[in-house]
Amino acid sequence: MENEQTLFPSDNRPDDEAGETLASEFYANPDDVADTAPADEPPLTPEQEATMLRAALAEANEEIARQADAAQRGQADLANARRRHDEERISIQRRANSRLLVHLLPIVDELDLAVNHLENNGSGPDENVASAYGGWVEGVRLIQRKLAGFLESEGVTRIESLGEPFNPELHEAVGIAQVGDADPGSIVEVLRQGYLLHDQVVQVAQVVVNQ
Repeated sequence: MENEQTLFPSDNRPDDEAGETLASEFYANPDDVADTAPADEPPLTPEQEATMLRAALAEANEEIARQADAAQRGQADLANARRRHDEERISIQRRANSRLLVHLLPIVDELDLAVNHLENNGSGPDENVASAYGGWVEGVRLIQRKLAGFLESEGVTRIESLGEPFNPELHEAVGIAQVGDADPGSIVEVLRQGYLLHDQVVQVAQVVVNQ
């Protein structure tokens, strides 16, 4: 029994007393614990609130201005893109029309020559033959006018050459003549008409130039 009492001492142990001492010291001064808590911030004055609102408003206005500037630049870029697209589309269409006209214009020239020949040789001794011949010439003339109207609607115009100074960008000299009442270097005869398509040369005029 003595051994058991030695192994298991009574409940009044020094360790318990030490623990109670530490706890009493920790809670001895409650003000020390209260000092560690964060203090409440003082309320803003009306002047401070007004200053903060003005700063926020200025920042918002700057952001609105940046967004408006970006929107304007975007609209300008879109307008430029549309303009470039339209110009490219028109250019492609004109090139396609130009290739077609290159093959069509020789037919126009031959039709003009045929009409001029018929007009110069349409009269004869027989009135009946002349009347029938004249009606046929008028039919060809009608086709010529319709074809000329079609070309004009597509932006095709003839190059004015007769009596004009020779221009290598518009004319091709295929002969030289000596005409006394014409200026030197001027065109005295047009052998083949020249044509423009929207200010672009699609066929130069073949001309005779005065020496």
